[in-house]
Amino acid sequence: MLNYIWIVFVLSAFAIALIKLVFFGDVQVFSALVESTFAMSKTGFEISLGLTGVLTLWLGLMKIGEKGGIVKYMSKITAPFFSRIFPDLPLDNPAHGSMLMNISANMLGLDNAATPIGLKAMQEMQTINPQKDTATNAQIMFLVLNTSGLTILPITIMVYRAQLGAVNPSDIFIPILLATFFSTIAGLISVAIFQKINLLNRVVLAYLGGLSLLIIVIIVYFSQLPQAKVTQISTVASNIILFSIIVLFIVLAMFKKVNVYEAFIDGAKDGFQVAIKIIPYLIAILVAIGVFRASGAMDILIEAIRRGFLAIGMNTDFVEALPTALMKPLSGSGARGMMVDAMNTFGADSFVGRVASTVQGATDTTFYVIAVYFGSVGIKNTRHAVTCGLIADFAGIIAAITIAYLFFH
Repeated sequence: MLNYIWIVFVLSAFAIALIKLVFFGDVQVFSALVESTFAMSKTGFEISLGLTGVLTLWLGLMKIGEKGGIVKYMSKITAPFFSRIFPDLPLDNPAHGSMLMNISANMLGLDNAATPIGLKAMQEMQTINPQKDTATNAQIMFLVLNTSGLTILPITIMVYRAQLGAVNPSDIFIPILLATFFSTIAGLISVAIFQKINLLNRVVLAYLGGLSLLIIVIIVYFSQLPQAKVTQISTVASNIILFSIIVLFIVLAMFKKVNVYEAFIDGAKDGFQVAIKIIPYLIAILVAIGVFRASGAMDILIEAIRRGFLAIGMNTDFVEALPTALMKPLSGSGARGMMVDAMNTFGADSFVGRVASTVQGATDTTFYVIAVYFGSVGIKNTRHAVTCGLIADFAGIIAAITIAYLFFH
């Protein structure tokens, strides 16, 4: 799937650039394409380089947690649920604990912590993969849950809104929480259909019901707080939880008489190797995205969507926020740039600015996640991962736009 998408992006960019040159005399368009290939190659390398330190830290901490037994405890907690949505993954596989920690970190908006833990989970699942270049059902389910981007505390987006002058930076908190929940449910259902997983099982329904209840409680709690307190409390809570996890790992390892320092070094050694493995996969997808943007293909697509909605008499106030929505599956930094541009252009408290912010928090970056996670273990055949990831993205974007109309229009 990635192969075809990569080809479509590059050939579409070439075709549009050729039309611009021949029919409109745009002599700069091919220069822009070439410049984007160099720029995105550099970006891909810098992202991988930036991940090296974080990967080294968290893979080292994960090794401490693994030897201290925390991963085993977490596996027991999630075993009833995970055994049903990951039926092909043995219950004693340490990936269960890593996946739980990864999902928890994502929910708290702690992307830097979530990525290395997620890569650890992917590596642990890869150890029992009979076809090393093909994604297993468990790896696809895990990846799609990541791309759906379930986030309870969208700290980064609220910080951007505050910097760009929003009166109430946290006013998008509840809309994002709702949108990302719908995205996750859509991703889970789509993978379950492909893999013939029964989600009507009582255990599955109980866990999903518990998660839904947790989200409702969080919504009610934060909706009763003064707007100024929401960002402060969510930031403090996230960091306390994160550092508490680190301390818990160390304390449990000490009780088990584990040499904490040596365990950390043992796990940290893998961080650099994983970062190096990611580079070619990440650069490949970022270059394709870069030329697609530089050719003007994205602008053409957005204008076509605008005309389509106008033709059927629908409100098009949200269309100016679509660059963020369309960029989100392709590039996290690109989508973030589009969000910031929308708030700069129309105002952080404008309808467009709020829609862009809600869309930014609704899902994760599908192609980036696929490139990084699958690239870290050398998987080339992604099977239905891209399709299900894009279904989750689409559901999240539609939910974000709809909810933004309900809250802000």
